[in-house]
Amino acid sequence: MSAPSLDDFRLIREYDFEPRPVRRGYAMRTLHVDVGKATASAKPVSEDMKKRFTGGKGFGLKLLWDATGPETRWNDPENEIVIGIGPIGGNTNYPGSGKSLVVSLSPMTGIPVDSNVGGYFGPYLKFGGWDAMEIQGKADRDVIVFVDSNQGKVRFFEAPDCLPRDTHLLAEELTRVFARDEKSLQTVSVVSAGRGADYGMMGVLNFSLYDKRRRGVRVKQAGRGGIGTVLRDKKVLAVVCRFEGVGPNLNDAANPAEVQRIGLKLHREIMVNDASQCRMRSQGTAHLVEIMDAYDLLPTKNHKYGKDPQIDKIASPVWEKLFSQNLPDGCWYGCTMACAHAVDNFELQTGPYKGTRVCVDGPEYETAAGVGSNLYVYDPIGILEMNFYCDTYGIDTISFGTTTGFLMECWELGILNPERTDGIDLTWGNWRGAVQILHDMADGKPFGVLAGRGVKVLAEHFVREYGADPGMMKDIALHGKGLEQSEYIAKESLAQQGGYYLTNKGPQHDEAWLIFMDMVNNQIPTFENKAEALHYFPMFRTWFGLQGLCKLPWNDVEPADNAKHPEPNKVPEHVENYYKIYTAITGEPLDWDGLIRQSERVYNFQRVFNIRQGRGRREDDYPPYRAMGPVFEDEYTAREERYDRQMKEKIGIDPEGLSIAEKIRITREYRMKQYNSLIDAVFLRRGWTPDGCPTPEHLKAIGMDLPEVLEVVNNRIAGRL
Repeated sequence: MSAPSLDDFRLIREYDFEPRPVRRGYAMRTLHVDVGKATASAKPVSEDMKKRFTGGKGFGLKLLWDATGPETRWNDPENEIVIGIGPIGGNTNYPGSGKSLVVSLSPMTGIPVDSNVGGYFGPYLKFGGWDAMEIQGKADRDVIVFVDSNQGKVRFFEAPDCLPRDTHLLAEELTRVFARDEKSLQTVSVVSAGRGADYGMMGVLNFSLYDKRRRGVRVKQAGRGGIGTVLRDKKVLAVVCRFEGVGPNLNDAANPAEVQRIGLKLHREIMVNDASQCRMRSQGTAHLVEIMDAYDLLPTKNHKYGKDPQIDKIASPVWEKLFSQNLPDGCWYGCTMACAHAVDNFELQTGPYKGTRVCVDGPEYETAAGVGSNLYVYDPIGILEMNFYCDTYGIDTISFGTTTGFLMECWELGILNPERTDGIDLTWGNWRGAVQILHDMADGKPFGVLAGRGVKVLAEHFVREYGADPGMMKDIALHGKGLEQSEYIAKESLAQQGGYYLTNKGPQHDEAWLIFMDMVNNQIPTFENKAEALHYFPMFRTWFGLQGLCKLPWNDVEPADNAKHPEPNKVPEHVENYYKIYTAITGEPLDWDGLIRQSERVYNFQRVFNIRQGRGRREDDYPPYRAMGPVFEDEYTAREERYDRQMKEKIGIDPEGLSIAEKIRITREYRMKQYNSLIDAVFLRRGWTPDGCPTPEHLKAIGMDLPEVLEVVNNRIAGRL
């Protein structure tokens, strides 16, 4: 079959717009498309919206709030996918400035989820004169939305039946269809999901970029919360954006020389320091694998253990040898961090593409841990196989890894057997069984579809259908609010338990990673110390999502003398870079406190959004016990010396002569009490009620006292919600 051309695409409708240059980081308008009606329109961004919500994730949450109501569910036509990029995003001077922020009501949690992603789509959309794009409605059959940022057109096409549905093929073909010619392939970016997202609730959005060196398309994922599932439910096969003319100052910076100065400073820092620090340019985030193992933090067998003797089989030197080196592996122009590594010419072992050689993007640490050690898979080939198929089928590697770890533990416990898994062997370490779940998910087969619903639904199903113990299922199903936990052991860090489960969207590590501060270095010993960290770091990290920034250049490379600062974990010189570059682009003054306040407004708004949707209570913020401590006796004995010492020193009980079951009970009671005290301290510091609701006084103090927000809060406090 010959490759499709634009002549094969039936045009449904076309909308013309005037491309608008960005001014001081903002276009001051957003693009709304309704795929059911095939309509497009522009919405103005007011100065008040800009002030309160800043951009990126903030604009996404505001637009989603306005588009939906308390009764809206993820698969209702009025639910939206909002893609935004903030005022700093799209600049080519400062590393890590190409992130898009995607917001939607999640199929997994029922509340707003946000996910950040690289690739070229967000900047290309912005340079057509849009701060964000809303995708709403539901089409009757698969459609493609094309935004031409140069010509000023939005076109709605029927998707031809001849197009492939798997991402690695679809993105490649659409890039060639919508590029002007072979020389302009890099001007096109495609957003799509895959066949797995048709059936699984953990579907991702893949954002493409054309890699000139590899002469092919690569993809980055907006991975968490099932936003790819929302896209496929709307019958959108892809959203495509084209822009030609990327340059150094398309953000129209107020002080372009200052932007360039700050960027050059970080470029030099990366080039000089990376090789002796995290080695991001050669290993990417995979450098974390053996570090996590060394500190008993690497998820092993469904987060039961934190280390394993086989770690050298999947440690960073293995990945460094497999990754193609000396290629500009950035996911946006001008990023010298270049951490987006790939394994080229990987021969697939299973599935519909068996025997085909492909480019595998990654693995990142979360993937290597999630589908590697967490499944007791210490074979790089198996990890790469699952990495590739998750990407092309449009499935989140974190949710898939945590879900499959849960399934393998249930197999070990006798809850699952070949009859219940459609013949799939889920013995620990059997990566071929794990990847078969992916194939069955993409093909819509029963067990694959069931697995794709995630651990919350699976745990409930096993209790209802197979008589599994409900308490045990609750303990070992690693999710918060319906979202699977990402891949760090939280048992030994109370602050990290809060960093995962006191989040707005569920246990994702992009809000606060406090394990070393808490567990290793004992820098935050009191509840008040922990609460302060769980205020500052989620607010600081939220700021990246408002601006269109990647967090890695913040702390995965540091100034050589960073240790001289009283709080080196904050990397103060880089924080200074951020608020200075914001001012250099927007012309608006900003300092350290102002940066936190920008985030605080949006963070509290998201909490109120959760409340409006019927969640956002204290009871929603508790971890499964596996994330807090040992559930089973062998789990206790694996760290028995540590736990016994803690019992004696912290709890004040001598463990001598006690049974393992008694020790587990005592440890559990103590840790639950500690977590409750942590919640009290964190909610107090955040300006929330003991039940987790922002107070009207706090909302007024931070400038988020919008009437519709106060109405929700007052109703909640009065007991009407």
